[in-house]
Amino acid sequence: MTELDTPPMTEEHDPAPPGAGRTARETPERPEPPTGPPGGPPSGPPPSAGASAAPRPSRRRRWLTALVIFLLIAVPAGYIVISAEQSRDSGQSKEEEAASTGLYNDYPSKVQQRIYNVPVPTGATPVYYYESNAWHRSSLYVQFRTNDWGLDHYLKWIGTSRDALKDGEITITGAQAAKVGWDLSGGQWAGTSLKAEDPHPSQNITVNFDEPGQPVVYVVSTVRFER
Repeated sequence: MTELDTPPMTEEHDPAPPGAGRTARETPERPEPPTGPPGGPPSGPPPSAGASAAPRPSRRRRWLTALVIFLLIAVPAGYIVISAEQSRDSGQSKEEEAASTGLYNDYPSKVQQRIYNVPVPTGATPVYYYESNAWHRSSLYVQFRTNDWGLDHYLKWIGTSRDALKDGEITITGAQAAKVGWDLSGGQWAGTSLKAEDPHPSQNITVNFDEPGQPVVYVVSTVRFER
């Protein structure tokens, strides 16, 4: 048989299936899928730089605690200082007023009224007072204008009455009147004195009746201390 008689090869004689060599050569390799979500942070342990930022909240907390403690101490102390300054200024003002006139244009405190047994009637106006303190005795000087009802009730409260007032008698001494600048000369006067055993207060009471229905009461109540 000659070469021309050699039968052509068919697909049955081809040892490799069609396209087998082409598939091995042309099929691209598939890329490995990413380990993390698209656009997200990479997986794995956080970088070491993050560990250095952890103490910040602790330092901030300590700073806030120190600030709160400072405010708790400083604010009340500031109020105390301001209050002390105001009290000192008020005390200096009252001392200046007493030095110039000898009397305060105000009601004596409830404690003073109770200690010296000088209950000033409600509605009395104007009211003046001055307290003198010494080693062995203290005195409260009080002046107030009231009405007939107020005078009667005041005398009743201290344990006496209008019947005890003696016309024309001024029971407050000249030295006592001069101490606070009282002028008890002239006019219509009546007075009485209440004596009490120490340490209870003794009182010299003098009333001016120049204006009918509006008597002016002058009182010096003295408390002596046992020595």
